[in-house]
Amino acid sequence: MTGTDPKLSRRVVLGAAVAGFVPLRIAAATAGEIRIGNTNAYSGPASAYSVLGKLPAAYFRMVNARGGINGRKIAYLGYDDAYSPPKTVEQTRRLVENDEVLLIFGSLGAPTNSAVMKYMNAKRVPQLFVASGATKFGDPAHFPWTMGFIPSYQSEGRAFARHIMATRPQARIGVLYQNDDFGRDVLKGLQDGLGGRAAMIVAQRSYETADPVVDSQVVTLHAAGCDVVVSMSTPKFAAQTIRKMAELGWSPDHYLCNSANSVGAVLKPAGFENCRNVISSAYLKDASDEAWADDPAFKAWNAFLDAYYPEGDRKDSLTVYSYVVSELLVEILKRCGADISRDNVMKQAASQRGVTHGLLLPGITINTSATDYFPVEQLQMIRFSGERYERFGQIIDVSRGG
Repeated sequence: MTGTDPKLSRRVVLGAAVAGFVPLRIAAATAGEIRIGNTNAYSGPASAYSVLGKLPAAYFRMVNARGGINGRKIAYLGYDDAYSPPKTVEQTRRLVENDEVLLIFGSLGAPTNSAVMKYMNAKRVPQLFVASGATKFGDPAHFPWTMGFIPSYQSEGRAFARHIMATRPQARIGVLYQNDDFGRDVLKGLQDGLGGRAAMIVAQRSYETADPVVDSQVVTLHAAGCDVVVSMSTPKFAAQTIRKMAELGWSPDHYLCNSANSVGAVLKPAGFENCRNVISSAYLKDASDEAWADDPAFKAWNAFLDAYYPEGDRKDSLTVYSYVVSELLVEILKRCGADISRDNVMKQAASQRGVTHGLLLPGITINTSATDYFPVEQLQMIRFSGERYERFGQIIDVSRGG
């Protein structure tokens, strides 16, 4: 906190820590502030995603240092839910009812956000840029206060199916998926994309987020004779899968969903030597790709990290993602002008036409409307060369009509 007695600040932070508070609040309460809330896995099995809450705190600190938004400073409150839906419910109610946030931004996860989606819509509080590609977070007809950001998991599954059928038409596909809305969404997209050839999936194994490892699931897929594996998992389990495959001496074509394809958070821990030819999809530029070394957007990103978030992993795609959505939220709030109301926030969020960002891949734009809550609906296939991802093929339209 700033502008408060240091002893009081210490009592507030330490007292709240018992209830799962992460000390990310970056401004003292004032009449002219904009309160933004966030829940995230700052601990637990999905803590690799904690950057999705930490980087925005740094970004909003930069915005405040530059004068805020239309004369208002941002007060950002981040609470730990450990990727546990019951904790998400508790912390979300705290943000809405006690902290009286304007909106909740970028909270992590399909199961966690699903647990509070009805509550947020009943309260008419924006649940904006949910950090999940679950299709349910793009349903304005039933949940007009909830909007995701990334391409839907189902659409990514369809893109994978399209590529597998084109390159391995006789493949024996094994699927490893997280047993929740996230994993089942990608699985549905893969099955839908295969259509009448869904029998190509010869083995499916799920895991729970509380499981310590997925070794037995990987062994089962290996025993089933799969020559293609699609992993629908979070970073911890994606890295485990790659390491176990290497241990088994098994080299199937391996597709990783883009939520677990980070070079820094997944491939590096798994060992680059084990990741050659891993296939995934992307819509953001890869910070490890030398093609963007002189890119103005990456220079601005690096300057921000130097000044406000030096601990950020510059090879982690989550660091790029967090920067993009934080900047986009600030632009939406700026467009609200003097009307910083929940209604206007959603109106502006649902009125994006051909919006570009320097860290999106060329040709990919952000588009929303009152009936379209999927901001990004384009992907490009990528393959890991052993050092970095390389793009191949054309931009794929993964919209519902694409």
